[in-house]
Amino acid sequence: MPTFQSDGLELAYRDEGEGDPILLIHGFASSLDVNWVGPGWFETLKRDRRRVIAIDNRGHGASEKLYDPAFYGADVMAQDALALLDHLKIERADVMGYSMGARITALTAIQHPERVRSAILGGMGEGLLRGAPSADAIAEGLVAHSEDDIVDPMAKMFRRFAEATKSDRRALSACMRAQRSLVDAAMLGTIKVPVLVAVGTEDDVAGDLDALVRLIPGAEALPIPRRDHNRAVGDKVYKEGVLAFLARRP
Repeated sequence: MPTFQSDGLELAYRDEGEGDPILLIHGFASSLDVNWVGPGWFETLKRDRRRVIAIDNRGHGASEKLYDPAFYGADVMAQDALALLDHLKIERADVMGYSMGARITALTAIQHPERVRSAILGGMGEGLLRGAPSADAIAEGLVAHSEDDIVDPMAKMFRRFAEATKSDRRALSACMRAQRSLVDAAMLGTIKVPVLVAVGTEDDVAGDLDALVRLIPGAEALPIPRRDHNRAVGDKVYKEGVLAFLARRP
């Protein structure tokens, strides 16, 4: 997998296909392979004649691991995403993020609208306005001696997910302990690029879909029927909705 330098760190990425570029930013404890390649997003978007680019966020996947929370935060990872576009000499791209990646995408659209053609926020509703639920419990659970020591259900879910993806749990714990890069309603009101918000109807992590859509001018809602936070990622309704959105955006 190719790598590039951002803020002195070596970060991994994939770049495939031809056409309008779309940058994919994965969620917490995931990776570009788990979030985008495995669920078929690369093939779906390449068939739609798009150049598909995805980054392994710092501390995740094949990218460099860091163990100090000061090196994390959505605003820092947004700069990594822009550094990848600079590395590839891409001036402007559609950007799709899932969960934590949606937070990174929203910050990028707010702070650097000239680089974002459109923004797709997957797996993130009104929770975008708040920090991660059970953040301290998740951070502690990731480095607990045993899963049996974890009481919080959300912490137990992320511990199991991190183990399933063979992630560096100490790096993820540091990432979860980082100061949250929060987005408020006033900031969302400044977004001027087309936005699609896609959330599973059974997602108990993302927060309310329609409540977020109301805060973003012109945003569109895409409910993904009968899917929770994890199972929505590769859903057919999600993919078809994204392709239709990309086809009609300016």
